[in-house]
Amino acid sequence: MTPTHLPGRPAIPTLPAVLDTFNSAPVEEAHKLLLDCLRSHRWADRVSVHRPYPDVASLLAASDEAAYDLSPGDLAEALAAESLPTLPDGAYSAAHMAMSAAHAAYESKFGHAFVICLDGVPPTEALDHVLEGIRSRLTNDPEDERVVAAEELRRLAKQRLAARFRGAGSCAAGPDGAVPGR
Repeated sequence: MTPTHLPGRPAIPTLPAVLDTFNSAPVEEAHKLLLDCLRSHRWADRVSVHRPYPDVASLLAASDEAAYDLSPGDLAEALAAESLPTLPDGAYSAAHMAMSAAHAAYESKFGHAFVICLDGVPPTEALDHVLEGIRSRLTNDPEDERVVAAEELRRLAKQRLAARFRGAGSCAAGPDGAVPGR
């Protein structure tokens, strides 16, 4: 902690920045935090090995770069750990049934959970957005869907990192702290 001192006032210790804590954390801790954002060991290794990051924007850029380089095996590993986005509070039972049926059809065709980034989608529109996404993506062939799913995973990882580091460094962008897609 670095004390902050103004003339005529007592020195007040300041807490280390969240990014500073991440940058100086042991590899295992950084790796665990990253795996909470995207369950790919290769991605977490690539992002953690490039520490320290000067700001959150640099961390998010490194996250993107590492996500673009996911192999089909890395992508399968990350997709296996994902689950269907949660429905907003108060969603009616028919919505749960529609979501379950659409997800079952998707998972049957592609062999993994449906992933979609809900960043910027108002909570009142989340259900419709997810259902529309599943229905439209069910028309994809497996290779096209792998590309779309990889992009959604990249966006989810970036959104989750931004939520964890919101207010740290110079990156003011980020969701409201919720982790959609989980």
